[in-house]
Amino acid sequence: MRTSLHKYFSKLPDPRSNKNQKHSFTDIVVLTVIAVICGAESWDDIELFGKSKQGFLSKILFLPNGIPSHDTINRVISSIREEKFEEVFIEWADSLRDDKIKNDVISIDGKTVRRSKDTYHNKKPVHIVNVWSNANQLVLGQLKVDEKSNEITAIPKLLEILDIEGSIITIDAMGTQKEIAKKIIEEKADYILALKGNHSLLEEEVESIFKVQKIDSSDENFDKGHGRIEIRKCEVITDLEFLEGKEQWIGISSIIRITSTRIIKDKTSVENRLYISSLNSNAKDFNRYIRQHWGVENSLHYTLDVTFNEDQQRKRDKNAAQNFSIIQKVALNFLKNEKSKKISIKAKRLKAAWDNDFLLKVLGI
Repeated sequence: MRTSLHKYFSKLPDPRSNKNQKHSFTDIVVLTVIAVICGAESWDDIELFGKSKQGFLSKILFLPNGIPSHDTINRVISSIREEKFEEVFIEWADSLRDDKIKNDVISIDGKTVRRSKDTYHNKKPVHIVNVWSNANQLVLGQLKVDEKSNEITAIPKLLEILDIEGSIITIDAMGTQKEIAKKIIEEKADYILALKGNHSLLEEEVESIFKVQKIDSSDENFDKGHGRIEIRKCEVITDLEFLEGKEQWIGISSIIRITSTRIIKDKTSVENRLYISSLNSNAKDFNRYIRQHWGVENSLHYTLDVTFNEDQQRKRDKNAAQNFSIIQKVALNFLKNEKSKKISIKAKRLKAAWDNDFLLKVLGI
């Protein structure tokens, strides 16, 4: 039996020398993914899982010399060229997407793997820019950067590699850059970009226009739960005649203001957020699109931290942190792609570890 991983991840170049290769390279990668699906978090966990499930795994893997040791798994995964691993991951994730979905909100945001910091060797924590498809509920790609500020250079690279045609790209204020907006339009997609401090003059102009100009459309959304009430009011202006410098932002068609009012017990807080967009949509649509942007935080980053314990991973050798992050996202995509209702990701991991038939279903076999 073969998984989709065999088709795509066998393209990865084996980082080992040709001598003393007791184990198949693809076996090691696929074993690691399957073990992480079933709850493994460390190299020792992966070896223990493999030995516990060797009979079952022999139906999927070659295993010419049994299950590799944790040291071998660590050495191999940590040595994979991160750029090639990211490239193959993007290609594999794209094969899972539903091409029939239109106006998919694709959110781009960065996340730091905090325990990857190595003070002794003066190594900073790994920062990764992630791409999340809200409609597909899939991680579409990642790119490791040296600093959070390097997101600005990473985002255009991701936009070039990914197939974003017909999608709506949402990025926080870090990615609100003229060249990024231009790149999105060139790739035949639309953008919604946040304004917050990084373009103070543009932000001031947008604020001023909302004070004096007629609102083209407005929408309010109420959300109640977890002891709080939130009211999100979205206002849109599409007449940008008086917006100075708009010609520098390719495709700009509207400005948006979200007023978020939160009521927790007897305390009320109000926050205004401003956006620019290439879309000429109504406030109801924008309210939905902008809320969907937070899927990258709630459905991806939160899940990686709480369910996969990513922030506590102390993998610091070579490319271990960023490569294991890809492994975790492959596992998450498999679990998200399995459509059992009312089963959390945590419960799916447990069930996959206990039930071989369910694990095969998760793997698409």
